[in-house]
Amino acid sequence: MSPMHVQAPSLIVFDVNETLSDMSPLDEKFATVGLPPDDREAWFAGLLRDGFSLTSVGENPDFAQLAAESLRLRLKGKCREEDLDQHVDTVIQTFGQLGVHRDVVAGIRSLRSLGIRLVTLSNGSTSVAEALLERAGITDAFEKLMSVADGPAWKPAAGSYRRALEVCGVLADEAMLVAVHPWDIDGAARAGMRTGWLRRSAAGYPSYFRAPEVEVADLRELAVALS
Repeated sequence: MSPMHVQAPSLIVFDVNETLSDMSPLDEKFATVGLPPDDREAWFAGLLRDGFSLTSVGENPDFAQLAAESLRLRLKGKCREEDLDQHVDTVIQTFGQLGVHRDVVAGIRSLRSLGIRLVTLSNGSTSVAEALLERAGITDAFEKLMSVADGPAWKPAAGSYRRALEVCGVLADEAMLVAVHPWDIDGAARAGMRTGWLRRSAAGYPSYFRAPEVEVADLRELAVALS
């Protein structure tokens, strides 16, 4: 999969958590509240797992509620009971104050300069996405910020992508989902969308998921690929 000379879509739908936001500052907060710094990835993976599980049985769970409760369970027995609520709040507040990855501002500006419409679609809240983009100074580059909280289900359920396409008024093959998560890429591909995978980690792309149309290291490289 070469990142060069890929036809630009009319719309890019961005995932938010980990794709745009840099979650590494949470490592320090985990250490502050008595958890191993590298426990952050396991916590977030477990949060997603439980959200997917509830989605599979017809629920549309609240992301923030799952994040706080799953963190509370990890902290049980690791701190004094009277400190539990404060420690949960410390981590969750940091989650809501994260910055973007270093490539995001330049990459988003470059993609927007190509005339591509940009939107977000997150399993989290639109308020978190809005605050993230405001801190980065790139809110104006996005025409819509969407959340699965507005229905019908968490990604990677097909209905989540279809609703986003309906809201934006585009056909599936006119839009590209860009994400760091292979499960998100696979879900969007199954919904008929084009896909772009950001390989931010050292891990490879699983062969059991549908392959992305384009694979890039960061958003600046994606802009080059679509220009």
